[in-house]
Amino acid sequence: MKISSSVFASFCLMIEISGIALFLRGFFPAPIKSSFSSKTKLSDLPAEPLTGNNPNSSTILVPLFHRVVIVLIDALREDFVFGAKGRQYMPYTQHLVEWGSSHSFVAKARAPTVTMPRIKALTTGSIPGFIDVVMNLNSPVLLEDNLLWQAKAIGKRIIFYGDDTWIRLFPKHFMEYDGTTSFFVSDYTEVDNNVTRHLDSTLKRDDWDILILHYLGLDHIGHLSGPHSSLIGPKLLEMDDILRKIHSSLTSQETEGSLPNLLVLCGDHGMSETGSHGGSSDPEINTPLVLISSAFKRKVGMDNPGTVEQVDVLPTLALGLGLPISQNNVGCLISPVFEHTSLRDQLRFMHLNSFQLICLLKDSTPNFQKEEGYEQFHFAEKSHGNWIKLYLEGNTSEVLSNLGRKVLRQYVDALKALSSALSKQLGKYDMYSMIVGMVLVLQISMLTSGLGVQLWRSKLLGSQYFDFHNLHKI
Repeated sequence: MKISSSVFASFCLMIEISGIALFLRGFFPAPIKSSFSSKTKLSDLPAEPLTGNNPNSSTILVPLFHRVVIVLIDALREDFVFGAKGRQYMPYTQHLVEWGSSHSFVAKARAPTVTMPRIKALTTGSIPGFIDVVMNLNSPVLLEDNLLWQAKAIGKRIIFYGDDTWIRLFPKHFMEYDGTTSFFVSDYTEVDNNVTRHLDSTLKRDDWDILILHYLGLDHIGHLSGPHSSLIGPKLLEMDDILRKIHSSLTSQETEGSLPNLLVLCGDHGMSETGSHGGSSDPEINTPLVLISSAFKRKVGMDNPGTVEQVDVLPTLALGLGLPISQNNVGCLISPVFEHTSLRDQLRFMHLNSFQLICLLKDSTPNFQKEEGYEQFHFAEKSHGNWIKLYLEGNTSEVLSNLGRKVLRQYVDALKALSSALSKQLGKYDMYSMIVGMVLVLQISMLTSGLGVQLWRSKLLGSQYFDFHNLHKI
C-alpha cells in the first residue's frame, strides 16, 4: 500500500497532537466546579437547623461590616509584613498587627502562583488549575459565582483601582474603576501612583461600600532586582503609609451604633528568592493576611500568626458582608473574625459554610456519603438543632453554653474534612488518559523514525510515496 508523504505527515501530526492533548488532560485535572449554572441567592440559604417544629429559627443573613477596603499588594511575601522587613519598613502595619484590633494570618496560596488564578481564588474560593497560567495573558470574563457578583446583586457599590486584570475578569461589576497594566515591569512608581492618586477623594466619599486596590510596584521590583533589592524598603514604606491613611479614614467615619468597617491587607502570591513567582516554594505561596476592624478586640501583644488557606478569605468576606458563599468555594471560615458575634450567629455562619461545602461535595463526588466530612456535618447539624431548640425555649444555663461550644468544634472538624476532600480532588491525575497519550506519542515517534529512513531512500529513487509493505525491511 502506498500513501503520499504529505498525507502521512499530516496523519502523524494529528495523532501526536491527540496524544499530547490526552496526556495534558490527565496531568491537569479539571477544577472542582458546581454543575449549577445559576448563582446562589439569599433565598437559597437554609434556615437554622431545628429539632421540633418551632417556627422561630432564622433565615436572615445580617452583615457584620459596613464598608470593606481590600488592599492587595502584588507579590507581598509573608516576611515583608511579619518579618524583619515588616518591623523596619511597615511600622504602622506592624503596630496594628501586634497591638491593634486585628487578626493576622499566613495565607497559603496554591500553585500556580500567578496573578489571575490567585484573584479567582480570592473571589470564588475555588482553586484554579495550571491552564489558568496561559489564560493569565488574556484574562477572560469570570462567569462563575463570585464575591463581586454577589455584592453587586444586593446593591453593594464597588470601586476598583489597580491591575486591569480585575477589569477584564469583572467588566460590569464596578461603579468606578481605573486600571493599570502589569506588563511594564520596569515601572514600579507610576503603576502605584495611578492607584493612590484616587485615594484621598474616594475615602471622603460616602457613595461606595467596597473599595479594592491592587498595587503592582512591589511585584515589578521583585522581577527587576529580587526580594533583597534596596528598592523594596522604600516601596514597603509607601504601602505602609497608604494603609495608615486608609485605616485612619475608616476609623474616623465610624459612629456609635453603626456597623464597623473592615480593612483587609493581603497578597495574591509571594516572591521567590530570585524575585519571580509561579511555583510552589514557601516564599511564593506564603502571603500575609491582616484583617483590621474596630469590631475585633485589641491585642496585648502579637502571637505568631496562624495559618489559613487563601481560599478561606472568600467565605469569611462573603458572610461578613451578608452575602451567600459562592457555589464553587472550597474554603473554610476564618473563625476568629466572628468571635465578637453571639454564639447563635457563630453557629449560623458555620452551618452556612458547611452546607455550601456539602452541596459542592454532592455535586462533584459520586460517593459523597462515604466522605468523613459528610457524616461529621450531619452530626454537627443535629447537635445544632438541639441547641437552637434549647435557646428558643429560653434556656440560659451553662449546659447551653457548653453545648454551643461543642457544636462549634464539630462544625470546625466537618469544615476541615469537607474542604480537604474537595481540595484533594484537584490533585488526582487521570492516569488512564496520561498512559494512552504517552503510548500514542511514543508509537508515532517510533513509526516516523522508521519511515524517515524509507523517506530518505524513496527520495533517492525519485518517489514521493511510502511503501508500507517494505517497511519491515528497514
